This record gives sequence, C-alpha cells and structure tokens, in this order.
Amino acid sequence: MTDSLQITDIKVDGYERVVRGTDAKSGLRAFIAVHDTTLGPSLGGLRMWPYASDDDALFDVKRLSRGMSFKSAVAHTGLGGGKAVIVGDPKTIKSEALYLAMGRFIDALGGRYITAEDVNTSIEDLEVIRRATKHVTGLARKDGGSGNPSPYTAYGVYLGIRAALGWKFGNDNPKGRTVVIQGIGAVGSALARRLIEAGATVFAADRNIERLGQLQSEIGVKPVDEKQVMTMPCDVFAPCALGAVINDQTIPGLKCPIIAGAANNLLLEPRHGKVLADRDILYAPDYVINAGGIVNVSVEFNPGGYDEKVALSRIERIPQALKELWTISKEERIPPSDAADRLAERIIADARGVKKAQALPPNPKGRSGC
Repeated sequence: MTDSLQITDIKVDGYERVVRGTDAKSGLRAFIAVHDTTLGPSLGGLRMWPYASDDDALFDVKRLSRGMSFKSAVAHTGLGGGKAVIVGDPKTIKSEALYLAMGRFIDALGGRYITAEDVNTSIEDLEVIRRATKHVTGLARKDGGSGNPSPYTAYGVYLGIRAALGWKFGNDNPKGRTVVIQGIGAVGSALARRLIEAGATVFAADRNIERLGQLQSEIGVKPVDEKQVMTMPCDVFAPCALGAVINDQTIPGLKCPIIAGAANNLLLEPRHGKVLADRDILYAPDYVINAGGIVNVSVEFNPGGYDEKVALSRIERIPQALKELWTISKEERIPPSDAADRLAERIIADARGVKKAQALPPNPKGRSGC
C-alpha cells in the first residue's frame, strides 16, 4: 500500500526544521516545528485546534516550539524544544487513521521530535500514535510512562501562584484571595481544585459550558462569561487556555496585580512584558511557571525510568526559579519575561559553545592558538 502522507519543508530562520504534513486518506493537516536540539531531542505536545488558516497554525506551532526550548532550558530537563499541531475541530476530525498518519509524520523526523499530550490530545490518542512511531512520551503508567502531565502542570502553576502572592503581598496563602481562570480544561480544572481546597475563591470561563457547570457543582467554581474574564477585578488572573491573550487590546482592561497561568506564549509580543511591568502587574513567565508537565515527562528519560518522587521534587523548584527571575527583573530593571528569555538563551548558548568545543580537533603538538 502506498503511503499518502506528504511532507513539505518550510524554511524558517532560527528553527532547525519546520514541516507540513498532509494525508489525503485520513484528512490530516499538521505542522511540526523543531526549534532547537542543542540540549537534547525536541519534546513538545501535540495540539489539535480549529485554526482559521494554515498561517495561524504555523504561527502557533513556531511560538510554541520556541517556548518549549526555553522551558526545557530553564527547567534543566536535558531536552530541546519542539511542537506539533493538527488543524481541525476535534469534535469532527478525530479518527484512528488520522492519528496513525500523524504517527508516521512524527516518525519521519527520525527522533528529532518527540510528542506528548496537549490541548485536545489524550493518552488514548497517543497510544494510537505509538503504533506508528516510538517517539512518544507521557503514556499511561501501565505502559511505563509518566501518565497524564496535566495534574503536574497544575501543581507547578499552583506553587507558582503561591510564590507570586508571597512576592506581591508578603503572604503566599491563597485563602481569601480571588483567582480568575481562563480555560477550565485538564490543567485549569486541576488548578481550580487545588486553589479552592486552599481557601481561594475561583471564577472561571470556558467554551465548554457543560464542564463549567459540572465543576461548579463538584468543587464550587464560579462561572463567568468569556467576554468578562479578562476584565474582572481579582488578585490573580490565570490564563489556562490558548496563548497571545496579553496584547494591546486586552492589557488596558486588566484589573489584576498578578498574571500567573498555565497557557503557553501568553504575551503576543515580547514588548508586552514591559507594558505589564509599567502597570505594576507581576508576571510569572509562562514557560517557567507551567513547566511541571514537561518536567514530569522528562523524568521518563532517567536511567531508571520514571519516578514520581523525583518528578515532584523537581516541580517543587518552580517557586524558587520564579523568585530568582523576579529578583533579576528588579535588580536589572527589566521585565520578568525578558529576564527569563535571557536566562534560557544563555543556557542554550553555553551548551552550544561546549558542543562546538568538543567537536574541534585537538591542537597539533607544539602549536597553540592565538
């Protein structure tokens, strides 16, 4: 049988490889971006979303893969950054054939990209992908994987919110605080549960009204309209859906002293970090606070395999990492987002320099460099 999968390379400056994959038989239309593999193979989740155009999907996959490079660098996972997106509505296009085609697409990159869960992709979906490629992580515990990364991402964000409260108000206790969550999916709902158990009042908005109502009954989440979620007065605004929600249109309406959420690439442009700082809004850089999931998955690569205790101990370093970035931000008078980017870039550049030095042939005897 002839494979109907078509793979096209897209040249993008600053990225090691960006490819488009289409499969006429299954209806697959997808992109994979490998941003940087200096620190290790690129790892990032597989997102399915009804993008309005291929340009929108390409824009998203590039931003997400770069964020994964920085996230893995700052979290010291030993991995590089990549991402994959499938274009389409998960309610209508999901099928076994589509995920098998996606698996073949991933496999064609020869291990430079390793996939995992993300928005609208489940462990069950990954199990299908694994039938076509071995380059899959975050599988079920029974299969030797680390399981669903969402609770670990939520745990790291929860700890990061506590750190932000402590930094801003001098008391990290969520009790009596108001948190507004945008997006109450796997991560957002787990975060809401932890915050409510700690005594916070949690408002939330989500496109899935049924899930929102269920969480209202189960744990006491207070539903709010999507149009109001970014303008509600609160102590913490926690975006846990898609990125780029902090932009010129939304920043003027913000009524929060802290932004700390699980979504990737929250700032539409790097300059928006300074706009937040000028408004005295404390920002927890997204790829630092939301690193719990990738940290958990990265433990699968340890010599002895996955160990939850090791994963949790590493996730519990997130508050310290945030405090260090906020300290740099304060001392150097730069936004926390810039401090995080500089740190990540330095870690990758240092590793690249070491690799280059190791690749150089030894100096001939009796000669020295100048």
